[in-house]
Amino acid sequence: MRAIREYFTGGNTLVRIGVVILFIGVAFLLRYVAERTHVPIELRLAGVALGGVVLLALGWRLRTRRPGYALALQGGAIGILYLTVFASLRLFHVLPPGPAFVVLVLLAAFSAALAVLQNSMGFALLGIGCGFLAPVLASTGQGNHVVLFSYYAVLNLAILGISWFKAWRPLNVVGFLFTFVIGTAWGVLRYSDELFASTEPFLVAFFLLYVAISVLFSLRQRPVLRGYVDGTLVFGTPVVAFGLQAAMVHDWPFATAYSALAVSALYLVLAALLHRGQRESQRLLVEAFMALGIAFLTLAVPLALDGRWSAATWVLEGAALVWVGCRQGRRLARASGTLLQIASGVIFLFDLDSIAAEVPVLNSTFIGGLMIASASVFSAHSLNRARADLRVGESAYVPVLFCWAVLWWLGTGIAEIVRHVPQPYREASTLVLFAATAVASSEIHQRLRLEVARVPVAGLLPVLVIFALLAAGHLSHPLAQGGWAAWPIAFAMFNFLCRRHEHDAALWPARFVHMAAALLLVGLVTWEFAWQVDEGVKGSGSWPAIAWALVPAVALYMLPRLAQRITWPFATHRETYVALVGSVLALFLALWSVVSNATLPGDPFPLPYVPVLNPLDLAQAFVLLVLARHGLHLYRARYSVMDGLQPGRMLWALAALAFVWLNAILLRTLHHWGGIPFDMEVLLRSTLVQTALTIFWTVLALATMLFATRSGVRVVWIAGASLMAVVIAKLFLVDLSRVGTVERIVSFVGVGLLMLVVGYFSPLPPARKHAA
Repeated sequence: MRAIREYFTGGNTLVRIGVVILFIGVAFLLRYVAERTHVPIELRLAGVALGGVVLLALGWRLRTRRPGYALALQGGAIGILYLTVFASLRLFHVLPPGPAFVVLVLLAAFSAALAVLQNSMGFALLGIGCGFLAPVLASTGQGNHVVLFSYYAVLNLAILGISWFKAWRPLNVVGFLFTFVIGTAWGVLRYSDELFASTEPFLVAFFLLYVAISVLFSLRQRPVLRGYVDGTLVFGTPVVAFGLQAAMVHDWPFATAYSALAVSALYLVLAALLHRGQRESQRLLVEAFMALGIAFLTLAVPLALDGRWSAATWVLEGAALVWVGCRQGRRLARASGTLLQIASGVIFLFDLDSIAAEVPVLNSTFIGGLMIASASVFSAHSLNRARADLRVGESAYVPVLFCWAVLWWLGTGIAEIVRHVPQPYREASTLVLFAATAVASSEIHQRLRLEVARVPVAGLLPVLVIFALLAAGHLSHPLAQGGWAAWPIAFAMFNFLCRRHEHDAALWPARFVHMAAALLLVGLVTWEFAWQVDEGVKGSGSWPAIAWALVPAVALYMLPRLAQRITWPFATHRETYVALVGSVLALFLALWSVVSNATLPGDPFPLPYVPVLNPLDLAQAFVLLVLARHGLHLYRARYSVMDGLQPGRMLWALAALAFVWLNAILLRTLHHWGGIPFDMEVLLRSTLVQTALTIFWTVLALATMLFATRSGVRVVWIAGASLMAVVIAKLFLVDLSRVGTVERIVSFVGVGLLMLVVGYFSPLPPARKHAA
């Protein structure tokens, strides 16, 4: 638009406008005399041509005295001569094609020579513009397209010739716009498949001409690849030409793919040849041609398989616009490229239903989505590199484009899984996809320094938790339906990311991440082990419940050893694993101990039941020993995260767990040997159980008091005495009224005798210690 404005406002504006109006009037005159007069057409055309020659001669004569006026006259004269020759050839058929094209070639060469000799871009614009308008103004709608495109080819050759000597950008763009706009209009209105053989050579010729013009331009002046000029020639030529080609061959199998492959080969060869020249003025052009070659090579794959060229082309064009905008500081190009990529993705999304993806991965759905994701990452990287030059608000383009890329990558990946992976294995495949996405994002962050790429890395742990919860909702064990491969791969990738981003405090809190991941891993292993045991015993006995405690107990037992022998992650995060993870496992084991003692009858299938020496009681003993060892380790290690830890409370908790376990041993023994159903309500109503509890609690209380007296621990003695008080209260409040006569006698006599015996050895509590 600037060139057009400068043409009409620079120099003698009145003369330039008058020349254009005169040209249009001559075109109308030719049409009028053809319809209304009887003068031979040869004379009419000769008269118009003579008028053009007179204007040309007058302009040449005045070139030194009135250069602006003279150039306007010459440009108008050249346009009139173009119009006359074209009308003679196409409208009135008085000039054979051979001589007509000889005249057109000579006229084009002559006008180009005049423009170069007089160094007048305005003259060249006027002459070429009139030449392109001539067939439009003189057209009756019945002409031959071969004649039209041959005529335009001559004009474009003239532009190519001028480009050899002059770097006139507006002239190149005017020729490009006239050629492809008029060609596109003809294609929409007139083209049919029968005309392909006579149309395809012209499309190829026009494409090659404007590629050549771009190269010639770089020889004369460094291309800046910005604005409507360079962007149109370098990127617009392949996009428009390929769009027209796709429209012409869309019904032919693989034709569009072969076309993209040919365009890619052309640009890659040109980039290689120009690169060998080592010309600084062509450096950006080499980069642009290389980018276009790779883009069309990538585009050829989904097109060959069944893809949609439009959305894929637009996303590549959008990436190219962002790149150009970043290289040249063009805000509009950056915004347009970003919006174009988003829009092309939406268009591609709406077209997915019509795409049949028969080949896994190598189909247009996946590769098209991968192209969108790759282009968005490339654009985000380009914007991130140019962040110092971005305007206010443009920094938001980077996370938007990267998130768009991640969404397309995940969306197309999940679509491939749904289409080609059997239903039972889809969830496991999706888990691997998410883990791979996190690793790929980490790689992008490391190599491209793209900060937003850390988000999928930080999101992997929540994803693992979500998939574990999903598996718990409908799977019998975590390694089912492909989990045997998915979970090890996912944890291996997570471990790799934790090691890589070890010191990235802004990404995630290392203590929380290691703690959550360790607990998740122990939970999954415990679940799998319990299921395997349950399958092995066919659900019989207490074995499945025991399995739920063995893995956490072994893990709790091994944590201090691992922290001593393995540097990362155990020694590096010693407090996290030993203190925090260990305490959570200890809490789980304590809850397991209470629940299993309250609910499990201790069936040792296929073994006979033996008190204490049955599998459940041995597991309980192992758990209590591990808990005691863990508490002792925490007390000795003095971890900072356990500053408020009180050893006394840990001892009381262990004592309570041991008391519950010992009572459970008694109840399970009465269940197996006494035939009492293992139901708390039934057990508590049993007189045998009540009597046994009374005697048992008495033994425990008195044994505790005796131990306390011997060791001099007053608080332990008080605990034993408190339990003895509970026994006495139970004797008078429960046993006296609810148990039978025999059981009542046994209870009172047994308790009394035990108290007498112990009282002889431990008559009083240990003395209270006073400070000196």
